[in-house]
Amino acid sequence: MDQAASQGLPMKPVGCPSGLEYLTQIDQLLIHQKVEMLEVLLGWESNNKYLVRNALGQQVFYVAEENDCCNRNFCGRLRSFVLHVLDNTGQEVITLTRSLRCDSCFCPCCLQELEVQSPPGTPIGYVVQTWHPCLPKYTIQNEKKQDVLKVVGPCCTWKCCFDVNFEILSLDEAESVGRISKQWTGIVKEAFSDADNFGIQFPLDLDVKMKAVLLGACFLIDFMFYEQNN
Repeated sequence: MDQAASQGLPMKPVGCPSGLEYLTQIDQLLIHQKVEMLEVLLGWESNNKYLVRNALGQQVFYVAEENDCCNRNFCGRLRSFVLHVLDNTGQEVITLTRSLRCDSCFCPCCLQELEVQSPPGTPIGYVVQTWHPCLPKYTIQNEKKQDVLKVVGPCCTWKCCFDVNFEILSLDEAESVGRISKQWTGIVKEAFSDADNFGIQFPLDLDVKMKAVLLGACFLIDFMFYEQNN
């Protein structure tokens, strides 16, 4: 008999990376970027920090950007980065890595890609930008780089007084299975900082690894479209 079962402990889901067990129980997440006063007052870009909460407002993860000053302030929203996703005990459960790449609709090669890893460096999936002349489109891939889902945003991604929705679609883009939403936070916060709020909805029975990759997709979308000093 399994030791955890013999002790009356909950069984770890098969194939679930360590630290991501909680994601098997939920179908939505809320992401809140912390406002940095140095950015508000001086416009000097600092490392991003985020709180990830469940639908009840309880903190699930803490996310911290690892970057250097020159990269942040001279490369701006296109900068490469490493994001460390920590649980409430301070243990790193996901690592998100983005290299410096192009994101222009006029350049179909070398587009954005985000690698999602389970420490210590085991890939569990990828977010790959798909070229399109008008729409922001992404392919969600598993650890073998096999396509699993699509994410398609609107032609206009401006955050002006309303939420902006990026639909999570089946591979043939015929069925919506979830949504990543950039949420309007009010005129004061939107005007004076680049701190953003997002919501993610996905099927409860979705592979936990793909839930982690969709969380990574949210951060990539934030950097590409909403990471600018106002």
